[in-house]
Amino acid sequence: METRKENQQNDVIDLKELFFVYVKKWWLLLLGALAGAVIAFSVSSFLITPKYESTAMLYVLSKTTSVTSMVDIQLGDALAGDFSVIAKSNPVIDQAIEKIKEKTGKEFTRSQVLSMISVSNQETRILVIRAVSTDPEDASIVANCVADATKDQMAEITKSDPPTTVEDAEPAQAPVSPNIVKNTEKGFLLGLVLILAILTLQTVMNDNIKTAEDVENYLGLNTLVVVPDFGNKRKSRKEKKRKD
Repeated sequence: METRKENQQNDVIDLKELFFVYVKKWWLLLLGALAGAVIAFSVSSFLITPKYESTAMLYVLSKTTSVTSMVDIQLGDALAGDFSVIAKSNPVIDQAIEKIKEKTGKEFTRSQVLSMISVSNQETRILVIRAVSTDPEDASIVANCVADATKDQMAEITKSDPPTTVEDAEPAQAPVSPNIVKNTEKGFLLGLVLILAILTLQTVMNDNIKTAEDVENYLGLNTLVVVPDFGNKRKSRKEKKRKD
Protein backbone atom coordinates (compact mmCIF):
# COMPACT_ATOMS: atom_id res chain seq x y z
CA MET A 1 0.00 0.00 0.00
CA GLU A 2 2.87 2.38 0.82
CA THR A 3 4.47 1.69 -2.56
CA ARG A 4 1.19 2.40 -4.32
CA LYS A 5 0.71 5.69 -2.49
CA GLU A 6 4.27 6.79 -3.23
CA ASN A 7 3.82 6.00 -6.90
CA GLN A 8 0.51 7.87 -6.99
CA GLN A 9 2.14 10.95 -5.51
CA ASN A 10 5.03 10.83 -7.99
CA ASP A 11 2.78 9.99 -10.93
CA VAL A 12 2.50 12.49 -13.76
CA ILE A 13 -0.29 13.13 -16.20
CA ASP A 14 0.02 10.83 -19.19
CA LEU A 15 -0.58 13.17 -22.12
CA LYS A 16 -0.77 10.28 -24.53
CA GLU A 17 -3.51 8.66 -22.48
CA LEU A 18 -5.37 11.96 -22.29
CA PHE A 19 -5.11 12.38 -26.05
CA PHE A 20 -6.66 8.97 -26.70
CA VAL A 21 -9.40 9.74 -24.17
CA TYR A 22 -10.24 12.95 -26.06
CA VAL A 23 -10.23 11.11 -29.39
CA LYS A 24 -12.44 8.37 -28.02
CA LYS A 25 -14.89 10.90 -26.56
CA TRP A 26 -14.88 13.25 -29.56
CA TRP A 27 -18.66 13.03 -29.80
CA LEU A 28 -18.98 14.18 -26.18
CA LEU A 29 -16.68 17.16 -26.83
CA LEU A 30 -18.71 18.14 -29.88
CA LEU A 31 -21.97 17.75 -27.98
CA GLY A 32 -20.72 19.92 -25.11
CA ALA A 33 -19.48 22.64 -27.46
CA LEU A 34 -22.78 22.69 -29.39
CA ALA A 35 -24.77 22.75 -26.15
CA GLY A 36 -22.73 25.73 -24.94
CA ALA A 37 -23.29 27.54 -28.24
CA VAL A 38 -27.04 26.89 -28.19
CA ILE A 39 -27.36 28.08 -24.59
CA ALA A 40 -25.34 31.25 -25.27
CA PHE A 41 -27.35 31.98 -28.43
CA SER A 42 -30.67 31.46 -26.64
CA VAL A 43 -29.72 33.64 -23.68
CA SER A 44 -28.41 36.42 -25.95
CA SER A 45 -31.43 36.31 -28.26
CA PHE A 46 -34.31 35.88 -25.83
CA LEU A 47 -33.24 36.70 -22.26
CA ILE A 48 -30.97 39.75 -22.62
CA THR A 49 -32.65 43.04 -23.48
CA PRO A 50 -30.98 44.76 -26.47
CA LYS A 51 -29.33 48.13 -25.82
CA TYR A 52 -28.84 50.95 -28.31
CA GLU A 53 -26.15 53.63 -28.38
CA SER A 54 -26.22 57.16 -29.77
CA THR A 55 -23.35 59.64 -29.90
CA ALA A 56 -23.20 63.45 -29.93
CA MET A 57 -19.93 65.29 -30.52
CA LEU A 58 -18.83 68.82 -29.57
CA TYR A 59 -15.83 70.83 -30.72
CA VAL A 60 -14.38 72.49 -27.64
CA LEU A 61 -13.11 75.63 -29.40
CA SER A 62 -15.88 78.16 -30.07
CA LYS A 63 -16.73 79.64 -33.44
CA THR A 64 -14.92 82.91 -32.64
CA THR A 65 -11.68 81.20 -31.59
CA SER A 66 -8.83 81.47 -34.07
CA VAL A 67 -7.67 77.94 -34.88
CA THR A 68 -4.44 79.38 -36.28
CA SER A 69 -3.37 80.41 -32.80
CA MET A 70 -1.22 77.78 -31.07
CA VAL A 71 -2.34 79.18 -27.71
CA ASP A 72 -5.99 78.60 -28.61
CA ILE A 73 -5.27 75.05 -29.74
CA GLN A 74 -3.38 74.21 -26.54
CA LEU A 75 -6.16 75.81 -24.52
CA GLY A 76 -8.71 73.66 -26.32
CA ASP A 77 -6.73 70.53 -25.50
CA ALA A 78 -6.61 71.47 -21.81
CA LEU A 79 -10.27 72.45 -21.62
CA ALA A 80 -11.45 69.23 -23.24
CA GLY A 81 -10.49 67.29 -20.14
CA ASP A 82 -12.19 69.82 -17.88
CA PHE A 83 -15.36 69.79 -19.96
CA SER A 84 -15.51 65.99 -19.70
CA VAL A 85 -16.04 66.47 -15.97
CA ILE A 86 -18.43 69.40 -16.42
CA ALA A 87 -20.60 67.36 -18.80
CA LYS A 88 -21.48 64.99 -15.93
CA SER A 89 -21.94 67.67 -13.28
CA ASN A 90 -25.27 68.14 -11.50
CA PRO A 91 -26.16 71.49 -13.18
CA VAL A 92 -25.69 69.94 -16.64
CA ILE A 93 -27.64 66.80 -15.77
CA ASP A 94 -30.48 68.80 -14.21
CA GLN A 95 -30.73 71.02 -17.26
CA ALA A 96 -30.65 67.97 -19.54
CA ILE A 97 -33.49 66.39 -17.55
CA GLU A 98 -35.62 69.49 -18.13
CA LYS A 99 -34.86 69.43 -21.86
CA ILE A 100 -35.75 65.73 -22.07
CA LYS A 101 -39.06 66.36 -20.32
CA GLU A 102 -39.89 69.21 -22.72
CA LYS A 103 -39.21 67.06 -25.78
CA THR A 104 -40.64 63.72 -24.72
CA GLY A 105 -42.65 64.27 -21.56
CA LYS A 106 -40.57 61.59 -19.85
CA GLU A 107 -39.08 62.20 -16.43
CA PHE A 108 -35.60 60.94 -15.61
CA THR A 109 -33.61 61.12 -12.40
CA ARG A 110 -29.96 62.12 -12.12
CA SER A 111 -28.89 58.56 -11.46
CA GLN A 112 -30.79 57.29 -14.50
CA VAL A 113 -29.19 59.84 -16.84
CA LEU A 114 -25.72 59.31 -15.38
CA SER A 115 -26.06 55.55 -15.81
CA MET A 116 -26.97 56.08 -19.46
CA ILE A 117 -24.20 58.48 -20.52
CA SER A 118 -20.43 58.36 -20.86
CA VAL A 119 -18.16 61.28 -21.79
CA SER A 120 -14.71 61.11 -23.36
CA ASN A 121 -12.35 63.30 -25.34
CA GLN A 122 -9.59 60.82 -26.21
CA GLU A 123 -6.93 63.57 -25.88
CA THR A 124 -8.46 65.67 -28.66
CA ARG A 125 -10.57 68.82 -28.78
CA ILE A 126 -13.61 66.73 -29.68
CA LEU A 127 -15.90 65.94 -26.75
CA VAL A 128 -17.83 62.70 -27.30
CA ILE A 129 -21.07 62.17 -25.37
CA ARG A 130 -22.56 58.67 -25.62
CA ALA A 131 -25.91 57.49 -24.31
CA VAL A 132 -27.03 53.87 -24.04
CA SER A 133 -30.64 52.78 -23.53
CA THR A 134 -33.02 49.94 -24.30
CA ASP A 135 -34.96 52.48 -26.40
CA PRO A 136 -33.02 53.93 -29.39
CA GLU A 137 -35.10 57.13 -29.31
CA ASP A 138 -34.32 57.69 -25.62
CA ALA A 139 -30.61 57.15 -26.26
CA SER A 140 -30.45 59.78 -28.99
CA ILE A 141 -32.56 62.33 -27.07
CA VAL A 142 -30.54 61.93 -23.87
CA ALA A 143 -27.24 62.31 -25.74
CA ASN A 144 -28.43 65.46 -27.54
CA CYS A 145 -29.94 67.04 -24.42
CA VAL A 146 -26.81 66.41 -22.37
CA ALA A 147 -24.72 67.85 -25.22
CA ASP A 148 -26.91 70.99 -25.37
CA ALA A 149 -26.79 71.43 -21.61
CA THR A 150 -23.01 70.96 -21.67
CA LYS A 151 -22.65 73.68 -24.31
CA ASP A 152 -24.68 76.12 -22.20
CA GLN A 153 -22.68 75.34 -19.07
CA MET A 154 -19.38 75.68 -20.93
CA ALA A 155 -20.36 79.09 -22.31
CA GLU A 156 -21.40 80.26 -18.85
CA ILE A 157 -18.21 79.08 -17.18
CA THR A 158 -15.79 80.35 -19.83
CA LYS A 159 -17.81 83.55 -20.51
CA SER A 160 -17.48 82.93 -24.24
CA ASP A 161 -19.40 81.48 -27.16
CA PRO A 162 -20.57 77.89 -26.70
CA PRO A 163 -18.70 75.04 -28.39
CA THR A 164 -19.68 73.99 -31.90
CA THR A 165 -21.79 70.90 -32.46
CA VAL A 166 -19.88 68.47 -34.65
CA GLU A 167 -22.56 65.80 -34.79
CA ASP A 168 -26.02 65.34 -33.34
CA ALA A 169 -27.01 61.97 -31.95
CA GLU A 170 -29.36 59.87 -34.08
CA PRO A 171 -31.44 56.82 -33.14
CA ALA A 172 -29.42 53.66 -33.67
CA GLN A 173 -30.67 51.13 -36.22
CA ALA A 174 -29.04 48.12 -34.56
CA PRO A 175 -28.27 47.31 -30.91
CA VAL A 176 -24.73 47.46 -29.58
CA SER A 177 -25.40 44.66 -27.11
CA PRO A 178 -25.70 41.79 -26.77
CA ASN A 179 -23.35 40.66 -29.52
CA ILE A 180 -25.06 37.39 -30.44
CA VAL A 181 -22.28 36.13 -32.71
CA LYS A 182 -19.49 36.70 -30.17
CA ASN A 183 -21.55 35.31 -27.30
CA THR A 184 -22.33 32.18 -29.33
CA GLU A 185 -18.63 31.70 -30.09
CA LYS A 186 -17.78 32.13 -26.41
CA GLY A 187 -20.49 29.62 -25.46
CA PHE A 188 -19.08 27.10 -27.96
CA LEU A 189 -15.56 27.44 -26.53
CA LEU A 190 -16.80 27.38 -22.93
CA GLY A 191 -18.76 24.18 -23.54
CA LEU A 192 -15.73 22.57 -25.17
CA VAL A 193 -13.40 23.59 -22.34
CA LEU A 194 -15.87 22.36 -19.72
CA ILE A 195 -16.06 18.87 -21.25
CA LEU A 196 -12.27 18.78 -21.65
CA ALA A 197 -11.89 19.65 -17.96
CA ILE A 198 -14.33 16.94 -16.90
CA LEU A 199 -12.62 14.26 -19.03
CA THR A 200 -9.22 15.35 -17.75
CA LEU A 201 -10.30 15.15 -14.11
CA GLN A 202 -11.88 11.73 -14.65
CA THR A 203 -8.70 10.40 -16.26
CA VAL A 204 -6.31 11.87 -13.69
CA MET A 205 -8.38 10.77 -10.68
CA ASN A 206 -8.92 7.24 -12.00
CA ASP A 207 -6.38 5.10 -10.09
CA ASN A 208 -7.74 1.70 -11.15
CA ILE A 209 -5.14 -0.84 -12.25
CA LYS A 210 -5.76 -1.64 -15.90
CA THR A 211 -2.47 -2.82 -17.43
CA ALA A 212 0.63 -4.81 -16.51
CA GLU A 213 2.56 -1.55 -16.31
CA ASP A 214 0.13 -0.29 -13.68
CA VAL A 215 0.82 -3.38 -11.56
CA GLU A 216 4.55 -2.70 -11.64
CA ASN A 217 4.19 1.05 -11.07
CA TYR A 218 1.60 1.00 -8.30
CA LEU A 219 2.26 -2.31 -6.52
CA GLY A 220 5.95 -2.81 -7.23
CA LEU A 221 5.34 -6.39 -8.43
CA ASN A 222 6.51 -8.14 -11.56
CA THR A 223 3.90 -9.51 -13.94
CA LEU A 224 4.37 -13.20 -14.73
CA VAL A 225 1.23 -13.96 -16.71
CA VAL A 226 -1.33 -11.81 -18.53
CA VAL A 227 -4.70 -13.48 -19.08
CA PRO A 228 -6.64 -12.11 -22.07
CA ASP A 229 -10.25 -11.11 -21.53
CA PHE A 230 -12.40 -13.62 -23.42
CA GLY A 231 -15.62 -12.52 -21.77
CA ASN A 232 -17.02 -10.71 -24.79
CA LYS A 233 -16.08 -13.53 -27.17
CA ARG A 234 -17.75 -16.18 -24.98
CA LYS A 235 -20.91 -14.09 -24.78
CA SER A 236 -21.02 -13.71 -28.54
CA ARG A 237 -20.56 -17.48 -29.03
CA LYS A 238 -23.39 -18.25 -26.60
CA GLU A 239 -25.68 -15.84 -28.41
CA LYS A 240 -24.87 -17.49 -31.75
CA LYS A 241 -25.64 -20.93 -30.34
CA ARG A 242 -28.98 -19.74 -29.02
CA LYS A 243 -29.87 -18.30 -32.40
CA ASP A 244 -28.91 -21.57 -34.14
